[in-house]
Amino acid sequence: MGKAKAERRLKDNEAQAVARTIRVSPQKLNLVAAMIRGKKVDRALAELEFSRKRIAGTVRKTLESAIANAENNHDLDVDSLIVAEAYVGKSIVMKRFHARGRGRASRVEKPFSHLTIVVREVEAAGEAA
Repeated sequence: MGKAKAERRLKDNEAQAVARTIRVSPQKLNLVAAMIRGKKVDRALAELEFSRKRIAGTVRKTLESAIANAENNHDLDVDSLIVAEAYVGKSIVMKRFHARGRGRASRVEKPFSHLTIVVREVEAAGEAA
């Protein structure tokens, strides 16, 4: 018995990886995600490798996971993959307090983010990036 298997949300030529609760603000993470959107995966990996942003290493790990999912789970050709989507979502926000002068306190918010990367296999003739 049990419930029926859920339909696959992605197309047959796509694979994804999700990194949840990354300790960086969504705005900062989106800057790095925008850097790789629409590019071939080998070029995107190279750009993340030499990026000066702290979070680029986590984005690189997520992209490598999406590539591995495409290769191992969906039998896609790694050489013809592009980063079809890279989007960022908000997660929790930790609230902390910072002591100020004259016995006051101010609020410090420490945001977290989610990152989803979708890679798609494209034909060599219709290559976009």
